[in-house]
This record gives sequence, structure tokens and C-alpha cells, in this order.
Amino acid sequence: MTQQASSKLSLQLILILGAIAALTPFAIDMYLPAMPSIAKDFLVSPSAVQVTLTAYTAGFAFGQLIHGPLADSYGRRPMLIAGTVSFLVLTILGALSTNINELTMIRVAQGFAGAAAAVIIGALVRDMFEREEFSRTMSFVTLVMTIAPLIAPVLGGHLSVWFGWRAVFWALAIFAVIVLISILFKIKETLPKEKRMPFHISSILKNYKRLLSNPVAFGLICCSGFSFAGMFTFLTAGAFVYIDIYGISVENFGYYFCLNILCMILFTSINGRFVKRKGTHWMLRFGLIIQLIAGVLLLIGQWLDLGLWGVVIPVALFIGTLSTIGSNTMACLLSSYPQMAGTASSLGGTFRFGIGSIVGGLVALMPDSNAWPMALTMASCAILSAGFYWFLARTA
Repeated sequence: MTQQASSKLSLQLILILGAIAALTPFAIDMYLPAMPSIAKDFLVSPSAVQVTLTAYTAGFAFGQLIHGPLADSYGRRPMLIAGTVSFLVLTILGALSTNINELTMIRVAQGFAGAAAAVIIGALVRDMFEREEFSRTMSFVTLVMTIAPLIAPVLGGHLSVWFGWRAVFWALAIFAVIVLISILFKIKETLPKEKRMPFHISSILKNYKRLLSNPVAFGLICCSGFSFAGMFTFLTAGAFVYIDIYGISVENFGYYFCLNILCMILFTSINGRFVKRKGTHWMLRFGLIIQLIAGVLLLIGQWLDLGLWGVVIPVALFIGTLSTIGSNTMACLLSSYPQMAGTASSLGGTFRFGIGSIVGGLVALMPDSNAWPMALTMASCAILSAGFYWFLARTA
């Protein structure tokens, strides 16, 4: 009996995979409300702290290029364990950092280590399930994973106010320990030795070239990448827009952020319910249309000066579609390359976080006196995401 045929989607499996996948959302979202405090503590500008977020995602993007092929060669479980242990150690070092440069370097390495969990989750699920079931399973995993960004900003805000920003890293370290224990006792290897690919740099580069030279695969990767970059724009600038421009308190920022996650839960539930009936492409187009509408509403909100809610509602709609777009683009991509699911997943993840890092870095350099830079960038990302799909990938 094949691995896919023998796999059953259980609540325990969903919870464990969701917890593993939640490492990076926790590392990013719990950190957001603490960013102004870090700037004050280290006596640096807000943009210098924003760079530490970009540093994490840059390390994360590069790490996926490495972890994916390694997982295809040496198995999913060993790489998952190694990455989680490294992530734990670097999180502790982050809590002990003494200046912004040190923290920035640690965040790069932490992102590199955190990439293992993110890229291997997709490969694990692809090992176990076919295309529509993959999308459905990843939707449920994402639904569980969204608990992290639902509570992370609230928890991070209160921890930062009560105990200082370093407590955010200590809480993240505790969560990493829980995840590591779950992997050690509950996650089995899903890639048999006879299906593993030899680890050769030339072969890896050849596989990457094969993916990038295929217009459909390239379109799917960029569609997912620019969609994520729009969210990363908010992660980079959102805390300063909400707190510094619209006057939201540090403690309350997380509650506004929760609206984004509640919206994501809604769209994820819709995707999980309808993807087997409508298909991955139908659901992907649905998500892209909603995201485009959100981008337009952001521009209208700034043009008409609609204030805080002219930003909050469109941002929630934009971020709400991310799991729908992400799970369906990856379902289409990985189903076309089942023998190198880790490599394909890593390339998709690298583009997501690579584009996100570049866009986030650009946003960090823009004037922060109003919300226009964030609104324009998010709207542009929505247009590019839809464009790459409609012009290159809709025939997948």
C-alpha cells in the first residue's frame, strides 16, 4: 500500500503539523508589537528594527533553498529535527542580544533554521495526499496554524509591556521545545529511502532551472510570492501605521491584528469546504479576486482619508485570502513535480520570502509619516500576483 493510500487525515495530525508550521508565524507576529520597544531600548530608528524583520525573512528564504533538497535526499524527519533544534538555540540567543546589529544577525540565522519546518511541512503533506486532498489538508493545517498569529500579537504586546521585549523570545523558545517534542514522538518518516534523490549541487541547480524555465510553474511561484509580499508589507509597516499614525496602544495592536486572522480563518474554511467540489484553480481565482478588491479598497481609503478603518478592513480582506492563494498555488505546483516535492516547495517558499524581504526592505526605506507607502505597495502586490496567474499559470 502506498504512503498516500494509507494516510488518513486525523485531528492529531492536523494539530501537530499546524504547530510545526506555526513556528515562523510566532517568530514574526509575536515580535511585531515589540518593535517600537526594541527601537527605544537599543536607541535606534524604527527602520533599523524593521530591518531585523526583513533579516529573518531573508534567512528564511535562503534556508528553504537548502532544506528542501536536503529533505528530498536525507528524509523529512532528520531535517525537521535539525532545523527545530537550531531554531530553539538561536531564539535563546535572540533573547540575550545586546545591540541591534547582533539581533539582526541572529534573526538571519533564526530565519534560516525556521525554514526547515516551513518547507518540509509542504513536502510531508504532499508525500501523504494527492492534489485536491493536499489543498484541503493544507487548508486545515493553515487553519490551526492561524491560532499562532491570532494570539501572537496579543501575547507579544502584553509580554513586551509587562516584562520587556526579551520575554517575547523566551516565550517563543518554550513553544519551540513543545514543537520539538511533538516531532520526536509523533512524526514518522514519509519519504522511503528508495524514493530519495541523491544530493548533488548540479542536480539541485538543474531541478531549479527546470522549475523556473516552465512558464506555468514560474507563474504559480510568483503568484504566491507577490501575494505573500503584500502581507509582508503589512508586517513590516503595520505596527508603526497602527500605533504611531493612528494612535493604537501597543497592548491593543494585537486585537486589531486578530481581525486579519479571523478573516483568514473564514476564507480557509471556505477553501477547505469547496476545493474538492470546485477545484484548486477555481478557489485560487476566487482568492485572487478578493485580494485585488482589498488592494483597491486600501487606495480608496487613503484617497478619501477614511482613517483607521479605511486601513483595517481592506488589510483584513487582503490577509484573509493568503491561505487560499498559498495552499492552491502550492497544490498545483507540487502535483506537477511529485518526485521533487521538497525542492519545488523550497523554491516556492524561497520566492515567497525572498520577494517579501525585498518588498519589505523597500517599504522600510519609505517615509513613515502616513499609510500611503503601505497601501500602494499592497495594492501593487495584489495586481502582480493576479497578473502572474492569469498570464502564465491558469492552464496548469
